[in-house]
Amino acid sequence: MRIQLPGLADRATRFASTGLAQPAVGGITELRYNEQPGIMPLLLLPVLQKLSEQSRWQLWLTPAHKLNRNWMQQVGLPLEKSMHITESERFTTVQSMVKALRTGNYSVVLAWIPYELSGEERRELEMAAEQGESLGLIMRPQSSEQALSGQRKTTKIPPDLFH
Repeated sequence: MRIQLPGLADRATRFASTGLAQPAVGGITELRYNEQPGIMPLLLLPVLQKLSEQSRWQLWLTPAHKLNRNWMQQVGLPLEKSMHITESERFTTVQSMVKALRTGNYSVVLAWIPYELSGEERRELEMAAEQGESLGLIMRPQSSEQALSGQRKTTKIPPDLFH
């Protein structure tokens, strides 16, 4: 199934005539995942590998964990076009994501945000992604709903992505 979005005809024609792949239209996607190891790479890899074909960078905004560079090399993600920034506070992570998306320097900005975004935060992210023609991926474990109901629970990053 092919989806045609209004306003993209000129851009599609311009890129088709140059022989370059048409860039993705910017947007925000939220992935809620089961915290079992091995699930996230299966969901993310095809998207990240396709986006790595672009000349733009991939930005990972994560909690206090280091990105596993060996894993990235093994699955074919280019280290030379990947950037990792450790974020820990809500305001910092969302605002960093907005700024990065808006620049258009990144094909994708991944952020681990274990709480529900406010309507204003979501609109700001969507506008920034559209402006930069970038994809924003908000990663959230399914167990986050428990944290919203008053129970304190820490977010576990899938161990095969980080060390």
